[in-house]
Amino acid sequence: MDDNRPIGIFDSGIGGTSIWAAIHKLLPNEKTIYLADSKNAPYGQKSKAEIITLSIKNTDLLLTMNCKLIVVACNTATTNAIQELRSKYTLPFIGIEPAIKPAATNSKTQKIGILATKGTLNSELFNKTAEMFQNTKIIEQVGYGLVQLIEEGKINSREMSKLLRSYLAPMIEADIDYLVLGCSHYPYLIPQIKKILPPNIQIIDSGEAVARQTYAVLKDKVGFTNSPENEAVFYTNSNTKVLSNILENRYTVIEKDF
Repeated sequence: MDDNRPIGIFDSGIGGTSIWAAIHKLLPNEKTIYLADSKNAPYGQKSKAEIITLSIKNTDLLLTMNCKLIVVACNTATTNAIQELRSKYTLPFIGIEPAIKPAATNSKTQKIGILATKGTLNSELFNKTAEMFQNTKIIEQVGYGLVQLIEEGKINSREMSKLLRSYLAPMIEADIDYLVLGCSHYPYLIPQIKKILPPNIQIIDSGEAVARQTYAVLKDKVGFTNSPENEAVFYTNSNTKVLSNILENRYTVIEKDF
């Protein structure tokens, strides 16, 4: 089954490019369109109603670009808006949520840490998932300020290092053996985080799982692109420089008002 339409991906900024990279690696022939809603980042501090409104706005724009499937590459948008998106539209949606299950299942200390946005940690979907693992102590930490620094291109700044150390110290003291990154921006902080965490603590993000789910939905419901032309188009409603730098200037980034 062939379907040469593009895959649409959106996030509250540049963080979802970590999800895009995992999808692109697994499905190199697929055309992709990425929306970085950096003007409204971070979603994690907004109300559920605001997050739903922004998610609908992004979806509507991707539909005008003829997307066959939409990946909500934002934990906060997934946990707060994906049910509304699925009930409003007919095309498939793939979401991203913190990978609590593999961490809790594999933890030997039965203590895991979750670094996420306030919007994700307060969401009904996150709390329902967390309740499934009552025998595991989950240490939650809101990553205040992290998304803003990433969006400003300050990944390796002293300010970033100081924030990460303050957020991770209580988790290390609590003897976690897994750290779950609950925001698609946070994989860009893994090199920084590894300098802080003891080597026995495993870091989990959701990129590969989302890519596998995208593959499964294309195979079962939509269809693959039958073309070697792996076009990737990136749009941002903010400064193009930070997104271009994250993509190592390999792709064209278009500034668009949305």
